Amino acid sequence: MQKDSDFELFRDNYRRFLAEFVAPYYESWEEQGLMPRQVWDQLGQNGFLCVDVPEQYGGYGAPIYYSQMIVQETARAGFSALAVAIGGQSELVSPYIQNIGSEDQKQYWLPKMVSGEVVTAIAMTEANAGSDLQAIRTQALLDGDHYVVNGSKTFISNGQHADLIVLVAKTDPQARAKGISILLVDAHLDGVKKGRGLKKIGLQSQDTAELFFDQVRVPKDQLLGQEGQGFSYLMQELPRERLSISLMALGALQGALEITQEYVLERKAFGQSIAQFQNTRFVIAQAKIKTLAAEAFVEKCKLLYQQGVLDVSEVAALKCFITDTQCEVIDQLLQLFGGYGYMREYPISRFYVDARVQKIYGGTNEIMKEIVARELLGK
Repeated sequence: MQKDSDFELFRDNYRRFLAEFVAPYYESWEEQGLMPRQVWDQLGQNGFLCVDVPEQYGGYGAPIYYSQMIVQETARAGFSALAVAIGGQSELVSPYIQNIGSEDQKQYWLPKMVSGEVVTAIAMTEANAGSDLQAIRTQALLDGDHYVVNGSKTFISNGQHADLIVLVAKTDPQARAKGISILLVDAHLDGVKKGRGLKKIGLQSQDTAELFFDQVRVPKDQLLGQEGQGFSYLMQELPRERLSISLMALGALQGALEITQEYVLERKAFGQSIAQFQNTRFVIAQAKIKTLAAEAFVEKCKLLYQQGVLDVSEVAALKCFITDTQCEVIDQLLQLFGGYGYMREYPISRFYVDARVQKIYGGTNEIMKEIVARELLGK
């Protein structure tokens, strides 16, 4: 896909932002298990949040590939925890409000999301409902001019810092898919409690938390779209989420390959650069080949999405293929580092542990295969 000079300038500016505001501090964020709230202000002040939001709502109205680039470049730099955080705001929540929200909701929330004043989280997953969203138990029952929300959510990205929670809940507990609605919940309302930050094997500085809702009264006008249409909205917006995950995978593949290429050219064994060994050369070549194949698949799906014709099956195939490839290739690249690859001081180790969850969130890869199979074979 041909990009213009403005795009290249924007990408260069973002790379400089990562070098100045993220790279010097990222290791300490990982050690602490949480990136600071101020990073959201810095992202907003420098114009790197929700850049495709129309100008009347505080954004640039930039083409969507500007926003997608930010996710990819963040992962490429080795900062996948930040890529997940930004993706949650710009690639998940922002489209829900842009595409489904009322004019008042757009006017109120979107400018604050663009500026970084408001951090957002989308709360779907529950302890007993992961990929099977129809099984959620959190309820939002109408009482006059408010919905009363009770329940809990887990594995919520941006949960600790969240100011706005896009909550998936049952407004009709007796129904399955048709009983699901989406609410915009101000995280500062009485009854909203943020649980402990969850410790993960990777993405250690990424803000992941449990959320609890106890008799939370949410104004009726914060219903997103129509009551009972939540499941349809989720299916409508999931392609962009899975495309975002795929962009993170591609960025990570590119970044891991780059640092491995540098390492094998410098590292010596048995009196020569390990880049001269046939095994090294084949591993690097195969990694490049698979990365190019992944990039071509991503570019195809990006174009289909821009044309409004990216279907659920195709992006499921992409998400499954590219995240499997990410885990496989980065494992092979880490092997070239020998024992150093297992040491946290070497960035390849972070690429490795950060990759594993990619096959789980956004719908497990087993579910992705089922989606593709239904397209081919029926239910």
